[in-house]
Amino acid sequence: MSFDLTPLYRSTVGFDRLFEMLDDAARAESWPPYNVAKAGEDHYRVAMAVAGFSDSEIQVVQQGNTLVVSGQKHPEPEGAEVLHRGIATRAFKQTFKLADHVTVTSAVLGNGLLTIELKREVPEALKPRRIEIAAPGSKSPLQDNTQQPLIAIAKAA
Repeated sequence: MSFDLTPLYRSTVGFDRLFEMLDDAARAESWPPYNVAKAGEDHYRVAMAVAGFSDSEIQVVQQGNTLVVSGQKHPEPEGAEVLHRGIATRAFKQTFKLADHVTVTSAVLGNGLLTIELKREVPEALKPRRIEIAAPGSKSPLQDNTQQPLIAIAKAA
């Protein structure tokens, strides 16, 4: 199933990135099969079925907000005649768009599954912080840049 987004391109402004993502999703190759799971509050897991590939034939690269997983099989040894090929050995490249502050923490290949662990770590400076509300006429803690000892404050009161 495919959708023609051409009329939307003509009647909208500023949605280029959204349409690009929709086009990419429509063209995306679904091989090798994979699962994306939320493993915790800020933990995610991508599991890809890559039977027949060794760790030296797979590359996992994160560049900015893009995770690229690619695989290229080494040539078959000379003299090996395959009578039936049921395990795919074609090269692949799978691209995942990551949210801001998501990084790969590990990649493990075992039992034909490549498991990539991801974690979202928002820097402290970007996390929401609670702002104290001051009473009318009093000095806001955000406005008071001087550090006074607690004893001096108690004497002034």
